[in-house]
Amino acid sequence: MQFTAKEINFLLNGTLKGNPDVKVNQLAKIEEAQEGALSFLANLKYEAFLYTTNASVVIVNEDLVIDKPVKATLIKVKDAYSSFSILLEKYNSLKQDKKGIEQYSFIHPKAKIGKDVYIGAFAYISAGAIIGDNTKIYPQCFIGDDVKIGTDSVIQSGAKIYHDCVIGNKVNIHANTVIGSDGFGFAPQPDGSYVKVSQIGNVIIEDNVEIGANTCIDRATMGSTLIKEGVKLDNLIQIAHNAEIGKNTVIASQTGISGSAKIGESNIIGGQVGIVGHVTLAKGTQIQAKSGINKSIEEENKKFGGAPAQTYQNYMRSQVIIQRLPDMERKIDELQKLVNKLQENLSK
Repeated sequence: MQFTAKEINFLLNGTLKGNPDVKVNQLAKIEEAQEGALSFLANLKYEAFLYTTNASVVIVNEDLVIDKPVKATLIKVKDAYSSFSILLEKYNSLKQDKKGIEQYSFIHPKAKIGKDVYIGAFAYISAGAIIGDNTKIYPQCFIGDDVKIGTDSVIQSGAKIYHDCVIGNKVNIHANTVIGSDGFGFAPQPDGSYVKVSQIGNVIIEDNVEIGANTCIDRATMGSTLIKEGVKLDNLIQIAHNAEIGKNTVIASQTGISGSAKIGESNIIGGQVGIVGHVTLAKGTQIQAKSGINKSIEEENKKFGGAPAQTYQNYMRSQVIIQRLPDMERKIDELQKLVNKLQENLSK
């Protein structure tokens, strides 16, 4: 794929400075780019590379002050990082623009397949499933009975979506993720054994959600486990039955969310965070990596850290104090010796 600087500038609605006809056929980091490459500069730490790069075209912020000659053609935009991300998405879409049904896939006669859908080899589409227009189902995926998938969604290789689950529009589910497996529900018995509680609910994933590889989202015991619009989930996350993840929340890898927890809108949750069941997190909550949440957070837009979690300010103060403990211990020992000596003198 090859594009001119003029074509890229038209797409980004920027201001072009340099040769509008120069052509690019690849994307690259500004410090590594060669002739024919398109790059960008958003972080001023890399500004020096603007004057030495071999890239043919560089996207920059419109307020960047350029005080040396630049070989590359420049495209000036409000936000270079966001503009470059648009190009990455376009590039990725063009590269993965597949349509049609490959050999050895299975589509049940009672399934409904929309227009311009791609279904890869060895994918299995069950009875009653509905696949929306322009959606892509990559090889070795399993789509269960009565699953509904909206338009323009992507289900990457090896993903499994159990029966009755609902996937919205423009959802991207990465490889080997499991949607709708049974919630972890077992009833303890007098003899110490456990009896499985049937999980008859489903999972609902709203529009514009992205779910990383090897993430598991359990179906509800009754009702729905709910992932709301705009949520972004990393790889290797566990979301338990009847949990609810609020709109535009971002969760990093290896986090575990217990059953019936309700995560508020626009939360930012670091990696390896543990959240107990039946708690509620307020809108705008931020949780540092490796923290443990064992109670509800009611005040909006607060930061927390530690296990069990405390306010971020207290957590950071605690970390400073912990580093000073050896010195504090030495001073306490010195004070104790001084007190002992004073007591000896008084006794005389």
